[in-house]
Amino acid sequence: MHEITGFSIPNIGRSRQAERSPVFSMIGRASKALPAAVVILCLFSGTMAAQQEQPKQDIPDAPSASRPFPSVPSTGNGQPNQAPPEQAPPDQPTLPANQAPPTSSAPADDPVYAPGVSPVPLKVTTAPPGSVPADHGPGGEELYKIVTNVNQVLVPVMVKDDSGRLVNGLLSRDFSVFEDGKKVTLNFFTTDPFALSAAVILDTGMPDVALQKVNQTFSALEGAFSQFDEVSLYTYSSSVTKVTDFAAAGRRLTAALDSLKTVTGSNNGPPVVSGPMGPQGPIINGVPVDAGAPRTINPPKEIHVLNDAIVAAAVDLRKRDRARRKVIFIITDGREYGSNASYRDTLKVLLSTGIQVYGVAVEGSAIPVYGQLQKRHVPLTGSRLGYSNILPQYANATGGEIFSGFSRDAIETTYARTLGDARNQYTLGYLTHSTPSSTHREIDVHVARPGLTVTAKEGYYPVGLAR
Repeated sequence: MHEITGFSIPNIGRSRQAERSPVFSMIGRASKALPAAVVILCLFSGTMAAQQEQPKQDIPDAPSASRPFPSVPSTGNGQPNQAPPEQAPPDQPTLPANQAPPTSSAPADDPVYAPGVSPVPLKVTTAPPGSVPADHGPGGEELYKIVTNVNQVLVPVMVKDDSGRLVNGLLSRDFSVFEDGKKVTLNFFTTDPFALSAAVILDTGMPDVALQKVNQTFSALEGAFSQFDEVSLYTYSSSVTKVTDFAAAGRRLTAALDSLKTVTGSNNGPPVVSGPMGPQGPIINGVPVDAGAPRTINPPKEIHVLNDAIVAAAVDLRKRDRARRKVIFIITDGREYGSNASYRDTLKVLLSTGIQVYGVAVEGSAIPVYGQLQKRHVPLTGSRLGYSNILPQYANATGGEIFSGFSRDAIETTYARTLGDARNQYTLGYLTHSTPSSTHREIDVHVARPGLTVTAKEGYYPVGLAR
């Protein structure tokens, strides 16, 4: 030890290199003349100078989209260098090297996280230089969004045998679907029943005797719906009235139907064509007062806006959930006159929204010939059957049904049968290449089993496709 003005400093080294160091030479000279404070200042300055002479550590640049990640340095054996394991604090137990911490959320059976298995290296692919914009802006994430159009067409199909009973047990391979004469490939098939969104339309312009007969069947109409169905109620005669909005069948529907029991229908008698109130004017002793006046007998036509009622219900139905089967259920004598909507426009609305028309024909429309009309294919351009038989045309084109009911018991029976057929059908689906347009597409469905009757919609308009 060398004594320097009251305190000692250790002998740092005995090598010749250390003795020739400028720092130690300075200390040796200062130990003879300078005070202790100056010696300490020299030691501190020399230490700082030695630290500044050390080379700076290389810090890797941040990852760039236009420059690949730098390679990981490897050791002599070809393995990547790994950081030395961190030593556990003294107050925590040290775990074995091949044992995961007990709080790890990794699954035990996952080979990526299994003990003793090295992590799977991530394969990172960088974009070529100049392919990524420098400034994305606030909506930059939308530059890589892929948008596709999904044109899915669903076709409910009802299959019955010769006795009119539904046929079960068919498979997707038993069906063949053609669009505009070309066979399509099915990508969806199910036999599960669907919950209904049903718009019930009641014709209050029927003869009063028929309307009162229908009023006595309202309890059976409520019982035909399930707890999963939703129902709305409309009435029409010379105008359309929406009685209730869509709701589950329950007290609300019961109260609405009870209020309709007091509604009366039209006059049951024939139109007045003679007498003092006839179109020929007043008569005295059988002789017209104005003998020169022309006698024209034109019974007035009653307004029955059936088309307008269907359009009003269809507009509301198209807003309902797509997971439900949308149907219009009409109780009417089938007459149509005075609507603003034509038959062609009404049918286009139905085929564009995938709505099926079912109904119960009462009074004069319940004749057997009327029920057979629904099996005929009616051209889309018009009808030669007259407006008094328009209801079966809607049912035939949309894949629905019309049942006839003369008596009260017959009407009640048709409720459960009609809604049951609407709920329990085969549902086929396929993708179409049609773009949204007003062009009509024809659909034809065949079943590879003889003796069966197939009922499906005759076509659709692509304006209602999902995108």
